[in-house]
Formats: sequence, C-alpha cells, structure tokens
Amino acid sequence: MQQIQRKIIHIDMDAFFASVEQRDNPYLRRKPVAVGVDSPRGVVAAASYEARKYGVHSALASRTARQRCPQLIFVKPRFDVYKSVSKEIMKIFLQYTDLVEPLSLDEAYLDVTENKKGMRSATIIAKEIKAAIKRKTGLTASAGISINKFLAKVASDMNKPDGLTVIRPDQVKDFLLALPIEKFFGVGKVTAAKMKALGVSTGKDLIKFEQMELVRYFGKMGTYFYKVVRGEDDRPVKSERIRKSFGVEKTFDEDIVLMETLHVKLESICEELGRRLSKTGISGKTVTLKIKYFDFEVKTRSKSLKRFVNEGSEVFEISKELLLSSNLPRKAIRLLGVSLSNLNTEKTKPVSNQLTLEF
Repeated sequence: MQQIQRKIIHIDMDAFFASVEQRDNPYLRRKPVAVGVDSPRGVVAAASYEARKYGVHSALASRTARQRCPQLIFVKPRFDVYKSVSKEIMKIFLQYTDLVEPLSLDEAYLDVTENKKGMRSATIIAKEIKAAIKRKTGLTASAGISINKFLAKVASDMNKPDGLTVIRPDQVKDFLLALPIEKFFGVGKVTAAKMKALGVSTGKDLIKFEQMELVRYFGKMGTYFYKVVRGEDDRPVKSERIRKSFGVEKTFDEDIVLMETLHVKLESICEELGRRLSKTGISGKTVTLKIKYFDFEVKTRSKSLKRFVNEGSEVFEISKELLLSSNLPRKAIRLLGVSLSNLNTEKTKPVSNQLTLEF
C-alpha cells in the first residue's frame, strides 16, 4: 500500500534573542543589536537584522563584530527570558500536533500530516501558527513547508524574516535541481569549496554523481547528499529527543596557568552543572573534562563509573582528578568544560510516521 505524502513544517524564529531584546526595550528597535558580551574573548550569540547588514552574525568574535559595525549595541543575554518565550511558542505548536521536534529554543519541526484540528492544508496551519506567535509574543517567525525535514528547513530560510515558503510535491525535483549548493542544509564553506572544485554549483550538478563517488569525496555525508538531492529524507519528526550528554563550559577572560586558580574555576563549573542536573533529575555515569589551551589546542579526558552521579561536588572531584592527569600539557588554559554522558534518561519509543494530501 502506498504511503500518503507527509506534511512537514519547519518554524524558525527570526533573530530570536535579538528580537526579544528589541521587543522588550524600545530604545533598541531598528538599531544594530548583538546579544553577547563586548569583551576581547566575547562571542556574538545573536544579531538583529540591522546588525546583519554589516556582516555581524552569531558565533562571530565580539571584537570583529565591533570592527564591522562601530555603532553596534551589545546586550547581555537573558536566557531565562528566551526559555520562557520559547515555552509559549511550544504551546502554540502543541495545539496542532504532538509530533513536534525542537532543535533549539528558536526552531522546531512539526509533522502535521494528521493534526489535532483535522486541517488538510499545512500551509494554512503554518500561517495560523505564525499569526499566533505574533499575537502571543510580538515576534515574527519564518516557516517552511514540504514533504520532509530537509526541504522544510531549506524552505524556512528562503524568505526571512517573516517568511512562508512552500515546496509542493510536484515542485521538489525542479526546486532541488536549481538550488545553489550553498543552500543545501549541511553544506558549509569547506564542503561548498570542495564541491565547487568538483564542478558542483547547483543540485543539477550534484545529481550527476553516483552514490559511491560522493562517499569517496565526502565520507558518510556523501550518502546524505545523494539522497537529499533526489528529495529523499525519511527521518521522522521525533516528539521526544533523547539527550546524550549534559554539560557546562566557561571561557576565561584571561588565560590561566595556576592550578589553584583552575581548581576554583572548575569547582564553580561543576556547581553550576550540579544545579542544572538537580532541576532536571538527570544523572550520568561518565564524566568528561574538556580543556582548550591558549593556542586553541583541545584535549578531553573521561572517566566512567559503575553508578550514576549528579552532585556537583562528586563531579568536581572526578574532574579535578582528570585535570591532574600526568599526560596533559602544562600550558595556559582559556576554557574548561565538564559534561556528563551515559545518562539515566529513558529511551523513548520510536514515533510512528503517519503520512495526507493537499499542501
């Protein structure tokens, strides 16, 4: 029996953190805003669209952002506020379907093939969701609608901000053949350059390659590229994502050499991790210490236990032991991080994918 085509929506909030700050502070509206810390080691967490015109974007060093846009206004992040707004948005999603897969605070996939309101059109559902988000939060979102996750995510980025793009089943082939390779989700600058060297600029070029050729050039991602350029992506929308690790890391304002100072910083990190773990009820059996040195070399050390731990003090003792490992370089450190894995979170049952007609 032939499956009915799925209807997947990808919702992506527009410049989420920065938009929340502009909403809450009228002075910031229509001005270049960066959420982050304006310091030599600072990094931009989010940028308003006014700032993006100057080449300011997330993950950019604050110093570089300031150089590109001297009038840039830095705002310290308020993650509690962002999480609260994100919960309001999630409630809107759940009015339509339980098959919601959050990717972060500001984006999620929704499978609305069969939905709570019995609506046949995914496009109308996306329009209603965008309007509800605007009414409830005062913020805009962009939506992409298509037959699978890959296409929906590509579509949501097509007409930002406040966009709505539909790729209907009969449009998929032509859309993918014309799509610039940089627009394929999963193709970064390095991969794009490698593809260009192979003569691949669009989907039309990519589809000429056999699967084994792409695997030879791009490893496991080669199989992914082979499938998505043909419109194949059967990944389900998972309503519950299994968390595999839980951690906290801290970049220091100045590189640290003294072990006594590192112990103080490490204890603070473990205390914060312990507080977060206690709120969630999560514990784990493997403690991993991450160290980034002044020259950006990164080392990790792990220790697995036979029992679960979630107390900050216990994690600190294990992390301290890992930090004192004799085979670690003895040089200035710019970042420490501690995470737990092998968690006690139960595995969720696989979500069945039910697949309907008009878009």
